[in-house]
Amino acid sequence: MPDSTMPASLIPDSPIPDSPMPETDPADAPVRFDTKVALVVRADLAVWQKLNVAAFLATGIAAAAPDALGEAYVDGAGRRYGRMLGQPMLIFTADSDRLRAVRDAALERGLTLVPYVAAMFATGHDAANRAAFQAEDADAPDLVGLALRGPKKAVDKTVKGLALHG
Repeated sequence: MPDSTMPASLIPDSPIPDSPMPETDPADAPVRFDTKVALVVRADLAVWQKLNVAAFLATGIAAAAPDALGEAYVDGAGRRYGRMLGQPMLIFTADSDRLRAVRDAALERGLTLVPYVAAMFATGHDAANRAAFQAEDADAPDLVGLALRGPKKAVDKTVKGLALHG
């Protein structure tokens, strides 16, 4: 053990820095969001279907909440790239019954809700997707995914008990 009277710079792995701590960049500061975004994907889907559903649901949230989009990305050479949602999205997994329960709770709480039903896998464009969704039983749609956005506490209550997708 090093002698405690030695200068910190001479003690290996000392927690005391030799120089002042670097200033913290405001961009690195944690951000607290009043809203939360959750995607819920049906557990029994093929991997390609889960990815497809998550991608479409995320675009639905971005369209429903354009104020939640961040600024355009710019690389070191000054090239501009597209914008992304400015807050994290958590992806959960659920079975069909739990997806319907989440939908019902989200509707009761007035959350922004974006649905994806199984019939949409057989369509090729937006109008066909909307027609497939409208043709579903309104009280028991064959949901394969949902996206939710709203006040953090309301979304947390809605997805309580669901496992994160992994």
